[in-house]
Amino acid sequence: MMYLKKYSFSPMPSNIYYWWNFGSLLGFCLILQILSGLFLSFYYENNIENSFNSISQIERNINLGWLIRALHANGASLFFIFIYLHIGRGLYFKSFNLKYVWLTGVIILLMLFITAFLGYVLPWGQMSFWGATVITNLLSSIPYTGNMLTIWLWGNFSVSKATLMRFFSFHFILPLLMMVMIFTHILFLHSKGSNNPLGVNSNLDKLPFHPFFSWKDILGVVFIMNFFMAIALISPYSLMDPDNFIPANPLVTPAHIQPEWYFLFAYAILRTIPNKLGGVIALISSILILIILPFIHKDKSLNKNNLIIFKLIFFTWVLNFMYLTMMGAMPIEAPYENISKISSFIYFFFYFTYI
Repeated sequence: MMYLKKYSFSPMPSNIYYWWNFGSLLGFCLILQILSGLFLSFYYENNIENSFNSISQIERNINLGWLIRALHANGASLFFIFIYLHIGRGLYFKSFNLKYVWLTGVIILLMLFITAFLGYVLPWGQMSFWGATVITNLLSSIPYTGNMLTIWLWGNFSVSKATLMRFFSFHFILPLLMMVMIFTHILFLHSKGSNNPLGVNSNLDKLPFHPFFSWKDILGVVFIMNFFMAIALISPYSLMDPDNFIPANPLVTPAHIQPEWYFLFAYAILRTIPNKLGGVIALISSILILIILPFIHKDKSLNKNNLIIFKLIFFTWVLNFMYLTMMGAMPIEAPYENISKISSFIYFFFYFTYI
């Protein structure tokens, strides 16, 4: 115990394994996004006449601009992959019992959603423009003040130059605010200590963070960095929508408007409700429902008697989440519309049957 107090800021449970690496990997993603975004901002032109061409200019004429753009664009997908796995691990091992850690994590998730959406608009391609038009127009469903809020957000009577300028400003400032929230998240985590696969909080079986877990985090970052560089170098555009390589045209609507893949599950839930306001409430609820878990579930350990049932429910929900993501990319027609409704019901039902 003296060794722990002397050499470790935060002793960690000895039985945690690589599923606890996603926190450090998310930190790596945040640093990657901030640095690559900073370099891109040196050459990005924040106006509707030149923003699309400035992206082409960065990729074609700026030294290593193609690589920085590929890292930033694909880094968003990497960020969401890790944060979904991080949340999934938290759900499986009931990390939400660390109430303040969990609640700050949900706030970080909301900030990440907003930041990613704002960044998707900046290239000013067809899908960027129409995606911004569809999503921001959801504000108009708010009773009484909806239309006023929408016009205020646009800065005009439609998505225009003013919209792009303020989206760029918010996209730049939100990651810095996110860093403050992440430090708060880490502070709460280290004040209580991390959970573990058994869900038992004990001070008797812990190891110092360094070198036992710091080297494990470094190994995870090095492995993912190599994998990520391979994607950025070999297939940098595989996760991008082809319509976004066409300059934004307010007079031509794409055949099928859809957001990036990491928003598709929420987009599928939004489309299942025929009422506009109801769809917005369902969309927001699909994320904010995470907040209620620390208040409705108090069991801190996995019940061995119900472990098989628990695994069946949990992995059914995981598969359903993937299925919802697929449905979000499908047109609103039979049979996809009815399947999306069933999947949306399963998505919400899981949180109230969670063992």
